[in-house]
Amino acid sequence: MRILVLSNLYPPHYIGGYELACATVTNALRARSHVVHVLTSDHGIKPGGQVPAENGVERRLRIHGFFGHPWLGIGPLRALEFHNNDVLRETLRRFKPEVCHVYNLGGISKSLTMTLQREGLPVAYWIMDHWIARSLAADVWLDWWNRRASSVAQRGLRAVWTLAGCRRRWDGRAPTNPLRHLRFQRIVFCSRSLREFTAAKGYDVAHGDVIYPSVNIARFCGEPSPSSNPMRRLLYAGRLTEDKGVMTTLRALARIRDRFRGTLRLCGDGEADYRAKLEAFIREQRLAVEIFSAPPEQMPQVYRDHDALLFPSEWPEPFGLTRFEAMACGRPVISTTTGAGEETLREGDNALTYAAGDADALSLAILRLQDDAELRVRLARNGQEDVRRRYAEPIIVSQVENYLRETVANWKPAPPSDYTAP
Repeated sequence: MRILVLSNLYPPHYIGGYELACATVTNALRARSHVVHVLTSDHGIKPGGQVPAENGVERRLRIHGFFGHPWLGIGPLRALEFHNNDVLRETLRRFKPEVCHVYNLGGISKSLTMTLQREGLPVAYWIMDHWIARSLAADVWLDWWNRRASSVAQRGLRAVWTLAGCRRRWDGRAPTNPLRHLRFQRIVFCSRSLREFTAAKGYDVAHGDVIYPSVNIARFCGEPSPSSNPMRRLLYAGRLTEDKGVMTTLRALARIRDRFRGTLRLCGDGEADYRAKLEAFIREQRLAVEIFSAPPEQMPQVYRDHDALLFPSEWPEPFGLTRFEAMACGRPVISTTTGAGEETLREGDNALTYAAGDADALSLAILRLQDDAELRVRLARNGQEDVRRRYAEPIIVSQVENYLRETVANWKPAPPSDYTAP
């Protein structure tokens, strides 16, 4: 197949697992002889700087309001919307894809979705975060043209531009349709939880399939520690932010300071103020906790250097890849069940689980894992088997490949209504 990948970010310029998953699948599809072209943003390229030549990757789209990029007024925003849609149409004409595989559009013109719909090209979305549920309706361009509760000045300007024929002309370059015209005919989520969350926000996506993210089990591998090995080194890996439950973890350790015989290492970074808050708590409570960072290529060894992973997230995690990378390396996991945790974790079988934000429950789970060597081995082996059976990269890539083939075979073009339609 000839596949066009559309994403807001693409490695080496990325924020987290969404972009890495995009690159993983893209490279795997290329290895299976598909022709894949990536269209992404110029984020990470210095203004006026030279865009490096990359085989099959174009960094020409522009971001608005995300990742440190400024929010724009309607005039400059119109120029950005024109640019992004012109680039997309030019790429479609030149590359001639059979299908477009859309990843994250956070910070990217959502009008691109309407342009794809107008072109009639088969489109498959793979949703791994809340960009539809939480930010699609807030797209400044589409919202400006369709919001009813606008200011008097905005309604007046919109009426003038409409009567003068400007909206009609501009809509030809950057669609101004209301969101109700957008159709997600083919859409996949990284968990049932995220699908349900998105549907609950009013989007017609309940028909969407589920394909979990993959784990490279050739890189993330290791033998579970024997029961004779004590549990001395706990690991947290992720953003140092309030919603990740890091402070809850520190409070749990403070409760069992005299009974837990090990240390905790926090692998990650965050805002300076929050990190200072964590460091102050660690000093005040005299906890054996260290904060460090490691690049992605070192993470398999980081997991293997520790005895267990804590995943204390307190927000609805779309998937939570970190815990499965640790499982693949043969390490037991203690985790909350927020978001996808409810459908992927089995208490006492492939993980120990507790209610998000409950420091007492987390402290008891840590002691339970410390004191029960056979439990540690069972969790590690079952978790590793789960990853190899359900999330191994070749398995997931085949699911994506089949889904794209089915999208091409079963596509029914449904151009959006004219923007003036009720």
